[in-house]
Amino acid sequence: MNTSNVDALQKLHDIKNTIIAEIRKEIVGQDLVIEQFLTALFAAGHCLIEGVPGLAKTMLVSSLAKATAMKFSRIQFTPDLMPSDITGTEILGVDEKSNKRQFQFIKGPVFSNIILADEINRTPPKTQSSLLQAMQEYQVTAGNETFDLEKPFLVMATQNPIEQEGTYPLPEAQLDRFMFNIIIDYPSYDEEVMIVKQTTVNRTTDIKPVINAQQIVEFQNFVRKIPVSDHVMDFAVKLVRATRPKSDDCPQEIKDKVSWGAGPRASQYLIVAAKTRAALDGRPSPSIDDVKAIAHIVLRHRILVSFAAEAEGLTADNIITILLQKINK
Repeated sequence: MNTSNVDALQKLHDIKNTIIAEIRKEIVGQDLVIEQFLTALFAAGHCLIEGVPGLAKTMLVSSLAKATAMKFSRIQFTPDLMPSDITGTEILGVDEKSNKRQFQFIKGPVFSNIILADEINRTPPKTQSSLLQAMQEYQVTAGNETFDLEKPFLVMATQNPIEQEGTYPLPEAQLDRFMFNIIIDYPSYDEEVMIVKQTTVNRTTDIKPVINAQQIVEFQNFVRKIPVSDHVMDFAVKLVRATRPKSDDCPQEIKDKVSWGAGPRASQYLIVAAKTRAALDGRPSPSIDDVKAIAHIVLRHRILVSFAAEAEGLTADNIITILLQKINK
């Protein structure tokens, strides 16, 4: 590896540590989640976040936006939200030069760098798809005109895992567009004590920008160029293929526990995320351990467990853990 690449890796590693230090000014604990957010950011992947109310999901995302000096929009998804409330709308105005009436497009909140789609499953599929199209194509079409979204563009969508009444679950094809499915859990006892101490007094925090949008795009492009060993690539592909019950690579004991497995996009995301994780640690190439470390957040929303597995109390995470042990042998 040449000197410039070594310097870039060291710089990225230092930036990662500085961003984490800035975010910790507002966030107590959740170290793993913060690292997963940063991996998604530099891998240019969207995240589906699950956690009960009050676990600082919104604060985590907004803190990341502050530390990276990126434009941030929060969209509260409700049953009456319309696609135009996300993408923007055309209004009839007067052109200053010609003094003629014409339609003008007013950009919606999707025209930001980081989008917090709060409770995305609370809005009907038509409105969900307007955001998911932007996630896939990085474009918004209004009338006969197409507008490009500014990069980096990262969607952090949240779901409440408790209350499902009146919700519209995301179809599997739309879930597949999220690189990660991140689950935020309750803080530890010591962390909760610290949270209470910090939030029940007059306290101000000032998160300083560490990096800007242009630099993030440059690092995203740099990460894609990182080489991957054949044995790491083979492990990632074998792991994904093992989730498919009709595949010869699927272990016999798993075949009746999975109704549907992960597609090729999962293999792509495993490798890109593994590259990013290694780069953020200052390493020149990912290892199998990097693939294992991000396997659950890449695969858990892409595996549909069977009724037989549900009856046994097995989840997608249990299936992934079993497969990691099997593929490792």
